Amino acid sequence: MAETVKVYIARIKEILKQSENKGVPYKSLYSKVKGRKGSRSDFKRAVTSLIKDGFIYETKNGFLLSKNKNIFKASVSRINKTFGFITDSENNEYFVSGRFMSGALAGDDVLAEPVEGKGGLPEAKIISIINEGSSEITGIVEKEYNQLFLRPDTVSNELLEIYEADIPLREGDRVLASVCSRGERHSGHKVRIISSFGDSDSAASSSKAILYMNNIETVFPSNVIDEAKYAEHKGFPEAEYNKRLDLRGEIIFTIDGSDTKDIDDAVSVRKTETGYELGVHIADVSFYVKPESELDKNAFSRGTSIYYANKVIPMLPEELSNGICSLNPNEDRLAFSALMKISGDGMLESYKFRKTIIKSRVKGVYSEINSLLDCLENNTDIPAELAEKYDGLTGSVIIMNELAGILTQNKLKRGAPQLETSESKLTVDDNDVCTGVKRHERGKSELIIEEFMLMANNAAAKTAKEAGIPFVYRVHENPSEERIKELIETVSLLNIEIPHFTSIKPVHLAKILEQTRDLPLSPVINRMVLRSMAKAKYFEEPLGHFGLVLDDYAHFTSPIRRYPDLSIHRILTDLCHNKKPPEYMQKRYAAFAHDSSEHSSLRELAAMRVERDCEDCYIAEYMHGHIGGEFEGIIVSVLDYGFFVELDNSVTGLVKIGSLKNGPYDFDGRFTYTKDGKPVYRTGDSVKVICVSSNISSGQVDFIVYGDEE
Repeated sequence: MAETVKVYIARIKEILKQSENKGVPYKSLYSKVKGRKGSRSDFKRAVTSLIKDGFIYETKNGFLLSKNKNIFKASVSRINKTFGFITDSENNEYFVSGRFMSGALAGDDVLAEPVEGKGGLPEAKIISIINEGSSEITGIVEKEYNQLFLRPDTVSNELLEIYEADIPLREGDRVLASVCSRGERHSGHKVRIISSFGDSDSAASSSKAILYMNNIETVFPSNVIDEAKYAEHKGFPEAEYNKRLDLRGEIIFTIDGSDTKDIDDAVSVRKTETGYELGVHIADVSFYVKPESELDKNAFSRGTSIYYANKVIPMLPEELSNGICSLNPNEDRLAFSALMKISGDGMLESYKFRKTIIKSRVKGVYSEINSLLDCLENNTDIPAELAEKYDGLTGSVIIMNELAGILTQNKLKRGAPQLETSESKLTVDDNDVCTGVKRHERGKSELIIEEFMLMANNAAAKTAKEAGIPFVYRVHENPSEERIKELIETVSLLNIEIPHFTSIKPVHLAKILEQTRDLPLSPVINRMVLRSMAKAKYFEEPLGHFGLVLDDYAHFTSPIRRYPDLSIHRILTDLCHNKKPPEYMQKRYAAFAHDSSEHSSLRELAAMRVERDCEDCYIAEYMHGHIGGEFEGIIVSVLDYGFFVELDNSVTGLVKIGSLKNGPYDFDGRFTYTKDGKPVYRTGDSVKVICVSSNISSGQVDFIVYGDEE
């Protein structure tokens, strides 16, 4: 930066400081700061620099210092049709209503001012845009007055003028557009159409748009693919057989969904005189993905695999995730094994981590193992195909089920809340169209794997904590006092007894869930309890896990699809296999553990948001074929604009208040619509509804109450 520009910057700051809250116009400011050696171009550069750095901003009365008006710099993190969110330099998030967005788009750097709000988040209004970010948006091409416009997915409820197009336009297509001319409000933007994702009435096309706008890479760079192909072709050297514990003779097998291809965990169990020996054998991904390799850099960037409908966007290329790393049956595979001794009452007595070679006996399938267990427990004949596939493994399955039952009871004794999630299981046909939605049910084999993975994760965290080394822990902090206070007030109004406590413990939430488990209100209470809890995240310190009631917890068991798991494999390899001293571990992994924890937490949140949004499109696609259908459901939340109804198959849709007959209704602000002082619609009520619309592009399903149709 030229010296005169620096001088101008200092002078501008001083003059605006003296002017306090009186704006100084551009010309007046220039006349006050110009010197003999300066130039108007230097002055302009100084002003531009100060604006971009957020030190000053311009009003109709002239320039002001930002700090004099409590103005702060932020970036637009998310945007919706009628509101947005901005994040300041300290990662504090602010809600911004649409009238205060000033036409800003996601990625823009802005100056903002706090305003008084009504919700839980602090609120702000955008004063000015100081640096434009990406101008790309998605939307649907619509025709009005014989002219084509863009109906944006976000940004605005109004149609935007299409200024130009790089492709032939078709009404109804979901497209990618760039804002080529910005208005003072979102509705004033003009766009250029860049490309098409396809028909907006297709969940597959809508999902592609969601992935694109969330910067999700669906294709791996060529240098990453090259490394993966080389690793798969090279395999592992013969010397590994001598370096590792050979467990190929043990009864080890995998249990996953029938369509799972990236198999990263296998299990083994043996009953002893005093308890059990449990082995959790995880694909040794860290052997193939070396630090600072192109594979590693790309995996870090992605953070996690993304799963929705029938799709997987893997963290690692298929050559690794479905190939050399996947614990496919009857193939020698490198593993990192957690070998644990567990007492008869399910207590973890000892544990060690060893580099191993395993050979899975069979690719077990959840539904098949569940059927096998049902036959064994009911003393009925095992179907011939199951008997043949699991020949020699039924003894292990029985012991696994026995041990998992003990571990589950221990979890209940610890007071861990047993939350039931409303996950959906989608059926997608060969044309990528959703043809079925049902509630995801967990059977005994799913619980077996869940409990065994928890034990291995607990052992990994204990190992790192005892060694005092940098690590990536999975932490779940205590709920905030505000959230718990809100939960107590809400649940009390539903006449549900609240356990007495001075400080919240997991067992208190577990008791609330347990006493409502058989009531129609159960799904509602589940949602309330879940919302009251903090979000789990990755962190470099062992803060404990509130929901599992464990002091030590980490994610060790899925390095194919989660970068934090790959991170701790790398750390544990140096600790347990290479026997590196503590000082080496601190120097080598302190910054790595911090970066991996922070970035993995962010990528996990982004992935969860994308998965939810994409699945909503597929669910809406399924319901599109059931418009006019009648369904039974339960009211799970009531808001001032309507109430949400969850169907038996897990689909959730909105009943708009304007669609209700015999109104108007009064809303109590929590969960009841009343008429003449009497409750008519209330959270937890069963209700019969008709599906009246289903917007595949937005993933929104609308109902009306049965009997309210025209």
